[in-house]
Amino acid sequence: MDYQFLTADVFTDQIFGGNPLAVFPKAEGLTSAQMQLIAKEFNYSETVFVLPPETPQGTRKLRIFTPGAELPFAGHPTVGTAYILAAIEDIPLSDEISTIIFEEGVGPVPVKIHTSGGKPVYTELTAAQLPEFGPLPPCIPELAAVLSITPGDFLEGQYTPQAVSCGVPFLFIPVKNRQILGQVQLNREQWKRVLENYWANSVYVFCFDPELAGSDLRSRMFAPALGVEEDPATGSAATALAGYLGIRNPLSDGRLSWRVEQGFEMGRPSLLQVEADKKAGEIIQIRVGGASVLVSQGVMKI
Repeated sequence: MDYQFLTADVFTDQIFGGNPLAVFPKAEGLTSAQMQLIAKEFNYSETVFVLPPETPQGTRKLRIFTPGAELPFAGHPTVGTAYILAAIEDIPLSDEISTIIFEEGVGPVPVKIHTSGGKPVYTELTAAQLPEFGPLPPCIPELAAVLSITPGDFLEGQYTPQAVSCGVPFLFIPVKNRQILGQVQLNREQWKRVLENYWANSVYVFCFDPELAGSDLRSRMFAPALGVEEDPATGSAATALAGYLGIRNPLSDGRLSWRVEQGFEMGRPSLLQVEADKKAGEIIQIRVGGASVLVSQGVMKI
């Protein structure tokens, strides 16, 4: 049977940048095993299979696979799929800003689609889950061995390593500057010894030393347990990053925002817009968005 697919580069407005994504807009009839094989065949960070909604409020149901596993939620597949479905006019756009609901493993995920001239130009998800904070991570010398850097390369003060999840857990590790970030190399043997069985074994390393004017952070993400050696842009991590940064910001009421650079070291520059709303000192909502661009379309015979 023939199944249509499209690919897009997500969190960029330039082809061959951002994070590649494959989407099957009509995936009915595919089994879970077939979906996993297809994701492995594409070998992108994620491949999305779109199904009819199962609830009255849902627009579509999404199943999201890395080359090695199914995920309950992921950011770049969520915003990228919204962009693709809008671009091929598979979902109606009624206004300059339209809101749809994707049913994912974490629950309903609202996505806003911004349009210009009737075409999608920016998509933004609202996290379905507020931040959950994990157990204490391994000590800095062990984490340094995992990253192939030294303990002196880690940022000090309030920005200590911490595990956070908004549906998918990540271990956030701040380093001092962009040069150190570029030197990070994940040591698989040390990762297996130190982090494989930890609550958050996907590693998000970042610094407050971005390259571009208007950016606030530069980051890299490694998820060997999911079959992703390094990810060019990680929306699910960006939602959790808002939790990590938000609780450290003294603002009690109002909106925090950050622009995050990722994928530059891979030659896939990506820009993620992240926002967190706080009330009475608590984070009450997190949003992540960015641009996308269509790259290809085709048919897979299964």
